[in-house]
Amino acid sequence: MKKFALSVIVSVALLGAVALASPPGSGYHLIKKVPLGAAPGGGEYFDYVTVDSDARRVYLAHGAEVKVIDADNYSVVGTITGLKRCHGVVVLPELGKGFITDGDAAEVAVFDLKTLKITGTIKGSEDTDSLVYDPASKLIFTFNGDSKNSTVIDPVKETVVKVIDMGGAVEQPVVDGKGTLYDNNEEKNDVAVVDTASLTIKSRWPVKPAGTPVAIAMDREHRRLFSSGRKPQFLVMMDADTGKVIQSLPISSGVDGSVFDPESGLLFVSTRAGKLHIFHEDSPDKLTEIETIKTEFGAKTMSIDPKTHNLFLTTADFGPAPAAPTKENPEAERKPIPGTFLVLIYGR
Repeated sequence: MKKFALSVIVSVALLGAVALASPPGSGYHLIKKVPLGAAPGGGEYFDYVTVDSDARRVYLAHGAEVKVIDADNYSVVGTITGLKRCHGVVVLPELGKGFITDGDAAEVAVFDLKTLKITGTIKGSEDTDSLVYDPASKLIFTFNGDSKNSTVIDPVKETVVKVIDMGGAVEQPVVDGKGTLYDNNEEKNDVAVVDTASLTIKSRWPVKPAGTPVAIAMDREHRRLFSSGRKPQFLVMMDADTGKVIQSLPISSGVDGSVFDPESGLLFVSTRAGKLHIFHEDSPDKLTEIETIKTEFGAKTMSIDPKTHNLFLTTADFGPAPAAPTKENPEAERKPIPGTFLVLIYGR
């Protein structure tokens, strides 16, 4: 009897030790789901999410419009219209204006932050897509997918400074705030490193074993890049000074969003498959996936509110996949149902 009791105690102790050694869950869960209705002109298209934490606003690219919601109560506070097919938003409170990439119009729309009215446009390139503001050079860089280039804009003068040939189909960028920009190049399977002072590419770093890199984020303190690819489906952690791939981890299909939260050390990666991968940066050389949350199909783009640490992801309802490829749908993909656009808010 004593031997049995001792065995039970030892077993319980071992299980407790295993539990302590295992990484805890993130605590993230769905807080709210907010339907936002149809975009003008019909159809259903959505892209990047931008959080202006100080102003407590969230900008959601939605076809021919940008929906603006309150970051705390999630109500709609306004809509920016007059676009064709928008992708990303950058806001510059110090200038009182924001910038929207409009891919179908091949331009960047400028809007007033108070009125949410478009006040001007800047000529871009075909498929003007993602964009980023670089505080070191005080310039905006747009990345134009089909054009394979980057348009550099002076946001004060609202003029084009230069167009940089990126040597392949560009995707999402990130800046270190010290004069270097990193952009995923899905055609070259690398990260192009841009000097934002000379406006030239100074390095190209392969992302192998990842391929077709799309989403990117950065730990600026520890100089780490997180680049995620679709084919093959991997997240890679890279040294932001040398380009060395330090670690790679598998992810689900259709990645399109990555954000790093320096306060918690958490890295979030969202995919079209409806998965939110959550990694913890245990050290500058090690990531551990602590949880994968099932979201909704198509919820592949997101942003984080640095104040509340809430995540905002956009998607829509999707129809079933066709039985076989068609001329209109050669990859037999599920298509979003018009008028079902929504935002998912995840938090602790």
